Parts: sequence; C-alpha cells; structure tokens
Amino acid sequence: MRWKKARRSDNVVDQRGKGGIGGKGLSLGAVAVIVVVGLLSGQDPMQIVGNIAGQAIQQGGINTGGTSNQAATPRNEAQTEFVRAILGDTEDTWRALFQQAGKTYKDPSLILFNGSVRSACGLADSAVGPFYCPGDQQVYLDLSFFKEMEQRFAATGEFAQAYVIAHEVGHHVQTLLGVSARVQAARKRGERVTGHNGLLVRQELQADCLAGVWAYHAQQRHAWLEPGDLKDALNAAQAIGDDRLQKQTQGHVVPDSFTHGTSAQRERWFSQGYKSGIVSQCDTFSAQQL
Repeated sequence: MRWKKARRSDNVVDQRGKGGIGGKGLSLGAVAVIVVVGLLSGQDPMQIVGNIAGQAIQQGGINTGGTSNQAATPRNEAQTEFVRAILGDTEDTWRALFQQAGKTYKDPSLILFNGSVRSACGLADSAVGPFYCPGDQQVYLDLSFFKEMEQRFAATGEFAQAYVIAHEVGHHVQTLLGVSARVQAARKRGERVTGHNGLLVRQELQADCLAGVWAYHAQQRHAWLEPGDLKDALNAAQAIGDDRLQKQTQGHVVPDSFTHGTSAQRERWFSQGYKSGIVSQCDTFSAQQL
C-alpha cells in the first residue's frame, strides 16, 4: 500500500507514556464500550471488565499499563506516520462526501495510547482493542493491536490496518448522521440490541461498509493499492467476525450474543462499500439480508 501519498492529519494526539487515569470504578459507559468492541480482542467482555477493575484496585486508581513507558522506536514512529496518513485521508473523503450532501463534516481526533486510557465513555485498557467514543467523538488506538492482528488473527498488511482505522472513523460518521443516537435511544427504551440480527450488529456492519466507501474514494484519488492489499483488508474483516472469534475462544458459536456480525457479513459489507463508493448503499438497518 503506497500510503505515503496521503495528506497527514493534524488530529492525532499521542498520549503514549502518560498512563491511564483510573477512578473508583468502571462507569456504565466504559462497560458499554467493552461490550461493543471487546470481541475485537477475542476475549469475553466480562473477563475484560474484571481485569480492568482488578488493575485499578491493585494500582490504587492509577493504571499505567504494561507498556505505558515504552520509548519511541523507529517502528512506532513509522506507525504513527501511517496513522496520520490514513486519518488524514478519511478526513479528505468524508469532508467531500458531507459537502456533496449539504452537510459539514467535523474531524474526529485519534488518541494513541499504551496500556490504558480514559475517554468520555470511561476507563478502558488495550484488551478492548481500538474503539470510538461518541461522548467525546474520538477514536482510541493502542498500536500494539496491529501486532496482535498479525500474530493472533493472521491479519497482515497495511491496508488491513487502514481498514481498522476507517471502521472506527465510520462510527464517527454514524454519530454525525444521528445513527448512533438512534441505536442508543433503542437501548434506553429496553429494546434488545444484541444478537445476529440486532441493532448493534447492523451498526457495526454499516461501519464496515462506510470503511469500504472511504477505501473506494481513497483508491480513486491515489491508486495506492498494490496486489494483495484488498485481500488483506477482506481477511481482516473475516478474522474479527463474531462467529470466528467465538469459535476460537469458546469452541462454539452463540448467535444471540453477536455484536459485530459474522465473518462473511463483515467481508460482504466492506466489499459493498468498496465496490459502490456510495453511502446510501450502506443502509444495513433497512436490509432484509445482512
């Protein structure tokens, strides 16, 4: 992937080495984040909650994380430059698409952290994987996740990493369009949002499709994909499907607990966005067939 063609974003905030600021306990917002994105790590979300709570107790409310004091390395600096390039290109894409629709796109910030971080959604550690918090409209990323993608999920390649960032930015697009608020309102009304056909799955699959829309327009501008790049992104989408992760971690699949969609669904919706480049083609909430 010839990502160096992209403009670098000024909205990447490097908080690595600062440690996570703990508190007296996990907020409901933090638990919600863990439930929604925890499966990216292939772990039981409730186990992650317990781990975070235990760390906060052991460290007296200050969670520095295992790698929070990690010194900058050439690899880390190259990864930071890569993140700035991908985020910058998502900004260019969504600014243009929003303008075409008569709307204004507000850039999100992307927070780089090590170990743990506090967002408006609460305290989270690296185990939850990359996540987006609608409360502060920021994306959070521990770069160690990219290594985990390679080692644990066999999801390699820079375009696979770009897909992950674009997916989280897709959640920001959903926030700006009011999608996230509607899902949250349904949750507050007591509606069931999890499960293979639930609102959370539809929300996540739409974010995959929006990542594909970005990838389409980025390719049109830069022609930056090399042989194998698209396959890498599709492989990453497959690797983090609910069914595949559950099979790996617990030996069986429980569709009623799905929050992100199956491997096939994630691949399909990313592909649909990439092939069409049209936001309206990402209406997973009206789709009969996910």
